[in-house]
Amino acid sequence: MATNSFALEGPSSTAAKRACPSQNPRTEKPKQVEHLLSAFLGLADSPSLSLDLSLEMLLESSPSDSDRTVLIDRALKMASTLLDAAKHSSRKRASRHNFLAWPLPPDLTIKVFSMLDTQSLCYASATCSFFNKCAKDPMCYANLDLTTIVPKINNSVVSTMIQRAGKALRSLKLGVIPGATVLPGSQPLLCTIGNAIVEVSNFSWNDRRSRQGRESSILTRSCLSPLSRDGGAPGALLRKLNLYNIERMDNASLGGALSACPSLLDLEIVGLHVELRQTLMSVSANCHLIERLFFESSKTGRDDSLKTQTCEELVNNCPHLTSLSLRGFKLHDYKVRVLVKGFQKLKYVDFSTSYSITGSFLRNLGSSNGGNFLEVLILRDCMHLKEMEVARFLTAIVAGDFKLLVHLDISNREGLASDGDWYHRCFNSSIMIPIKQVLETRPDMCLVAEYPSEGSYMESFDTDMNSEISLPSQLSFHSSDGLIFLSTSESSYNSDQGSGNEDDQDASYVIFEESSEEIDFLSV
Repeated sequence: MATNSFALEGPSSTAAKRACPSQNPRTEKPKQVEHLLSAFLGLADSPSLSLDLSLEMLLESSPSDSDRTVLIDRALKMASTLLDAAKHSSRKRASRHNFLAWPLPPDLTIKVFSMLDTQSLCYASATCSFFNKCAKDPMCYANLDLTTIVPKINNSVVSTMIQRAGKALRSLKLGVIPGATVLPGSQPLLCTIGNAIVEVSNFSWNDRRSRQGRESSILTRSCLSPLSRDGGAPGALLRKLNLYNIERMDNASLGGALSACPSLLDLEIVGLHVELRQTLMSVSANCHLIERLFFESSKTGRDDSLKTQTCEELVNNCPHLTSLSLRGFKLHDYKVRVLVKGFQKLKYVDFSTSYSITGSFLRNLGSSNGGNFLEVLILRDCMHLKEMEVARFLTAIVAGDFKLLVHLDISNREGLASDGDWYHRCFNSSIMIPIKQVLETRPDMCLVAEYPSEGSYMESFDTDMNSEISLPSQLSFHSSDGLIFLSTSESSYNSDQGSGNEDDQDASYVIFEESSEEIDFLSV
């Protein structure tokens, strides 16, 4: 009987000891806190004086000063915790409201965000959790513009953005454009990395040099290495790459980045301390589909590294090139002739501020396959551009060559070089070249030919050689109503004096010997 009694009491005793769900401490404590918090929040409408008096009375009832200090610390901690919880709940409610009020579903929202510029996308991402989630879709980062007026974008930002884009990356603009103007009311660039927001503050370009070396938030030579990650997936389908004034970029790093971009169609390089020959070799070896190449030297007139073999390889390996801009380099006419004649689809040519070009490469160019499709030719401020070559070229236009040419810029702020000595600058001549005939024969052409009345050649030369800051490609189309006076040539312009041997030189201009040395510029 005792055993049976024990058997009957066991379960009943266990049941008596088991807590009722309504009495579970895990659910009971939050309810108690909820009731206490509700009662505490009910005091929000009470006068602040009563809360002050209550706290003072509580402190006075404490037995020691250390206890009073503990109470004050607890009050401050409770206030801070309650404030954080209130802000979190407010953001959560706002996000829920945005989700319900926003009329577009996530897929269309992502489509809209993919049309925004990078700065606007970052602002939208910081609005609410719904927008933040949509803004993380790779489609939104297909076209990245990380250019700023100050060097505040670092490698971490670039890596995060490229990682978000992944295989969807199609366009990347990166670097510093100091000449960019900030519109009134515009906001600084925000870049989100995880939960952090990096703000690009606004300070002058002169301040940049004093801060350089002390700041870690600048781009280094490895800033483009994310293009090669994941087996080269981010760079595999990249179509457009624009790089501006990244001082620490070197030949090897740029070459490595280009090797990860086999589908590149548009490459623009401004102000990088990289060598022309090495860059063109990298383009020739890796970017066979390229259609536009814009390269402006960071050291005007100092890079004479280009070889004829490099020009020939570029022509053979990149047959789709339609736009070629090489600005500020030492370019000899016979090398330029290899490029312009070799590219069968070339429509746009810009050799502005280039040294050593006399214009002899233009001879017989209008009747060749390479130059016959030219639509834009810009030779602005070419130091060695000769007066006689310009006259020959314009005469050829009147004769019917260059039928597709619609824009020609032969302006020079220091005047044209004379035929005998390029130190002697020509602003006027006794014989007028056929400007009126050109405009009458080709009314559809925009001819820009601006020359000063007086020159300060050597002063301008020193200024150009010391210039280190470069701006992206800009072209202002305007025509000059003034007449240019040049000498006409007695010989036929269509007789190609450079035929037979492309390396033959015009005996009247100075030949600069090619340098076989490669210099890597690296800012430490």
